[in-house]
Amino acid sequence: MKINGEKIKELIIKNLKWIILFICVICFLELAEEVFHNEIMKRDIIGYKIISTYLISDFTIPIAKIITNFGGAICLIMISVVLLIVIKNKRIGIAVCANLAIAWGVNSLLKNILQRPRPTEYRLIDESGYSFPSSHSMVSMAFYGFIIYLIYKYVKNKYLKWSLITILGVLIVLIGVSRIYLGVHYTSDVLAGFFVAISYLVIYISVINKFIMKK
Repeated sequence: MKINGEKIKELIIKNLKWIILFICVICFLELAEEVFHNEIMKRDIIGYKIISTYLISDFTIPIAKIITNFGGAICLIMISVVLLIVIKNKRIGIAVCANLAIAWGVNSLLKNILQRPRPTEYRLIDESGYSFPSSHSMVSMAFYGFIIYLIYKYVKNKYLKWSLITILGVLIVLIGVSRIYLGVHYTSDVLAGFFVAISYLVIYISVINKFIMKK
């Protein structure tokens, strides 16, 4: 039994990324099915109630608007261009830009398939287009998540590495929360965006590694 347990543990560790992908895909499909049947889920109501009760104030509204811009097209494109210029290995710079383009394309495709209207009860900013999955949440997770992977793989200084990873990880979560906070997405939109992005990243990183490491 001990040997079998060790083998199972080794197998799980070896295939962890694919297990994560599978779990995220299942979670997304469950949310998508509920959205397809035009359901407003309890988690949507609970998520917004928590944020609106404890976070919304005159002080935090400007902060939320600033944070949400870090997941917007202009900011992400600017960061991509800067990284393309400053990173010595141009294959990595190209991979960063390609990742952003693909993530946006996948998000647009999913939105046009499911066509969920945005919430209308409470809006702090104007936003057009469909709601599910959240493009800010999905693209931010895919974009900054890929940068986190690159930092983990290539940055040697441990203090700098984990400081950057922590900052970007917190930023991803805050961008998702800001979309609910500003009234332009349901909680399920944000969660779905995260689930799709993580699944996509597992595949993208597995494929792009061959391109980056190619001589």
